[in-house]
Amino acid sequence: MTSDVRFGQYPAPDRVIVHLSDPHLLADGRRLYDAVDVQANLEQALRQIERMQLRPDAMVFTGDLADLGEADAYRRLRERVEPVAERLGTTIVWLMGNHDERSVMRTELLDLPAGEQPLDAVWDFGGLRVIGLDSTVPGWHHGELEDSQLEWLESVLATPAPLGSILAMHHPPVPSSIPFFDILELRDQHRLEAVLRGSDVRAILGGHLHYSTSSTFAGIPVQVASASCYSMNLSLPSVEVNGMFGGQSFNLVHVYDDRITHSTVPLGDYTTADTFSAAFVDRMAALTPAERLEAFSRKR
Repeated sequence: MTSDVRFGQYPAPDRVIVHLSDPHLLADGRRLYDAVDVQANLEQALRQIERMQLRPDAMVFTGDLADLGEADAYRRLRERVEPVAERLGTTIVWLMGNHDERSVMRTELLDLPAGEQPLDAVWDFGGLRVIGLDSTVPGWHHGELEDSQLEWLESVLATPAPLGSILAMHHPPVPSSIPFFDILELRDQHRLEAVLRGSDVRAILGGHLHYSTSSTFAGIPVQVASASCYSMNLSLPSVEVNGMFGGQSFNLVHVYDDRITHSTVPLGDYTTADTFSAAFVDRMAALTPAERLEAFSRKR
């Protein structure tokens, strides 16, 4: 099947990232709240990612990896995600969430010495810089950034990356449509804004909210991925909103030279009305642009 023919005005993306968030795994494969099979939901997401036949540059998990920060939950996460990443030839970016525990995550997931230092890090994907910022506060569910973290971030951003930077963090710097979630927001966001404004950061990836939303911050697009464990029922009055069993998803991030797109992929095996065969794709690829318009665009 031909896959390298440009059918429209845009070239293939320079980089592709799979953005997942909030799996909330528990030890021993337990169900969250004795109801949500969070392990099965994660496995569903991983099957779908493999089925896409992507070769993503990174799989970015924006926190709340383990609901209670249990060692066995992190081991189960590794056992499920690392073989998929190896088959795809991709790098895993693990980020802290408010449900995670730094010391356990360090030893069981990152193979680092135990400790409570913030888990901030930088990855380079052929000139695209991904910066992971630990927005968590030990013992609390809201988000904050220490002075030392902001100083570190400023020093990283002092040198622009060839393809720019993507900042990934658990607590997104956006207002929530759920009033009670604002209690658990990233506090003192103006301090982060002062560091980011005018930098080479092209997108901010976040989690925490358990529903997909988008905004801007310091002039930068922000995209929040929904959770793989459970999502929020936004169809209720805002003060009544809580978790529901449907609507789980993950995002695809396509990085182009002058823009970034974010696409939401629902979790689940749904019936597809029809598919394009390999023969059809090859036939379309062999046509000229004018012939493709005639064959595919003209109303019959």
